[in-house]
Amino acid sequence: MIETVYSRAWLRCLRADLPDSLTSPEEVAKCELASFLGKGCFEIKADGSSSEEYSIKESNGFYTISGGKAGVLYGAYTLIFALETGAALPNGSVKPYYPLRMLNSWDNMEGSWERGYAGRSLWFDIGEFCYSEKRIRFLGRMLASAGINVLVINTVNVHYPAQELIRDKLSGLARFAALLRPFNVRLMVSVDFAMPLAAGLTTADPLDKEVIDWWRERARCVWSAVPDLAGFMVKADSEHRPGPNEYNRTHAEGANMLARAIAPYGGKLVWRAFVYNCLQDWRDTATDRANAAYDLYMPLDGAFDENVILQIKHGPFDFQVREPLSPLLLGLKHTYKALEVQLAQEYTGQQIDIYAMPPMWQEIFAQMDAESVSAVSAVSNLGNSEFWTGHPFALLNLYAFGRFAVNPYAEPRAVISEWAFLSCGMDDESTAKLTDLLLASRSVYEKYASQLGLGWMVTPNSHYGVNPWGYEFQSWGTYNRADRNAVGVDRTDSGTGYTSQYPDELRRLYENKASCPDKLLLFFHRLPYDYMMRDGRTLIQRIYDDHFEGCEAAEAMKPVLSSLPLPEPVKEAALRFIEEQIKNAREWRDVINTFFHRLSGIPDARGRRIYD
Repeated sequence: MIETVYSRAWLRCLRADLPDSLTSPEEVAKCELASFLGKGCFEIKADGSSSEEYSIKESNGFYTISGGKAGVLYGAYTLIFALETGAALPNGSVKPYYPLRMLNSWDNMEGSWERGYAGRSLWFDIGEFCYSEKRIRFLGRMLASAGINVLVINTVNVHYPAQELIRDKLSGLARFAALLRPFNVRLMVSVDFAMPLAAGLTTADPLDKEVIDWWRERARCVWSAVPDLAGFMVKADSEHRPGPNEYNRTHAEGANMLARAIAPYGGKLVWRAFVYNCLQDWRDTATDRANAAYDLYMPLDGAFDENVILQIKHGPFDFQVREPLSPLLLGLKHTYKALEVQLAQEYTGQQIDIYAMPPMWQEIFAQMDAESVSAVSAVSNLGNSEFWTGHPFALLNLYAFGRFAVNPYAEPRAVISEWAFLSCGMDDESTAKLTDLLLASRSVYEKYASQLGLGWMVTPNSHYGVNPWGYEFQSWGTYNRADRNAVGVDRTDSGTGYTSQYPDELRRLYENKASCPDKLLLFFHRLPYDYMMRDGRTLIQRIYDDHFEGCEAAEAMKPVLSSLPLPEPVKEAALRFIEEQIKNAREWRDVINTFFHRLSGIPDARGRRIYD
């Protein structure tokens, strides 16, 4: 029964099971098209290359898909989705924009899932590989149909026994890789920088010959078992993880040592740029966590080897509801970069509250040159829950991430509408209503949870639920500095200097509170509660209004969802989750409004209920 539920939770036009015997993307493409179109209605012309490029031609209802082995698979899904939705077929040759479209799964080998909100791991349990082969094949089908081609299978916080993935568990890694290979999905493994110590060496110094030789031998063994492994991912010198700084080496020296070990096999070394002082004293107002990544990595621009990719979170903090684009994405000119986003809704409702991410991604790509990054990466939201992602609508974010990775210029409404139609199979009017609801969901959540660029007002550790001073006096550098007079952090040249990391045009935009976008105002500026906003409201009134309006908007979602002819399991789950979201929104509204009312002493100008 669970396998049926798993299958129907994804796109409804991929209903028929695929044979277990398929071994190549070309075979998968043929089976998908035969199931959808029927035999005799198409031809696949794979040229034998590994290219992901393809073209589709139609003549009197007969379709020909040409391209590389992976390309014809993507062409098959493009054709199926176009015929299902009535969209136009692409003209000429098409290929995904980014060659690496990575899904980072933060799974632990005992079966838990770090920052996971949809059950336990799909492939690990009690320190071993443990999975349903049928389910993993369907996972490969899901990822391929969305356009995702790399799966990082373990958390970046690598602990034992995950360290054994590239030592004693290579046979299991090879079997798992084989299940996904027909769907053009390659594996990547997160590794611990200090693994040589666990193997008995006395050091993990990246310039030590024994360490260099140890990693070279590991790489040889790993690629012998999994020849198409995409590479290694590393979190180093970050949040108590070991790294090259412990040996007075630079991050370029640490990354390059690993990159050179895997370069002979075509492996990529993805090095996460999430490095900051996580032991900050809250009384220290000079240190600003937002500055950290730029300060560390800009001096190293051009020092990394060609197969090193620096993975940079889209904002300078940590996947808050709204952050400005990381200046590191704009500043590095001679380093390969990967944009990192988070599907797992750690700070955006944890796959309970609805939060559709395509509008966020459109904003990110609009602020940067899409060609300036060479890969895109997302923290996974998948688990062994009924709908893969807990909330069935959270599947949208997985699908949409793939669509934006294939085409960073995608239009959010079109992607959301396509997913809604392909997943729920409703009429055009109902699909439009669901699309409107999903498209607005980010703004709704932002209003009641984190407006004007404020962040971190969440329950420590769990990160779900409101707690305005939860992180205010902790060591993570997560401060809003709210007091009876003002709120926000001055990140201008006269404050922490963060704005100076941006190119001149953006620096001027953010530096001046009169031009700084409202939605980032308190991220960049510290302002008194009676500060007059551009719309004529005071800052404190804007805070009150947003929280009341956000809660009302969340409450208004329920009758819309109730009216939609959604598939019954999806509708039952959506209505159950919206009750939790409404409760959450009311709590945010009341706690935050009361918090700021008590600090400021200024009442709501509209006389609404604020609890004293």
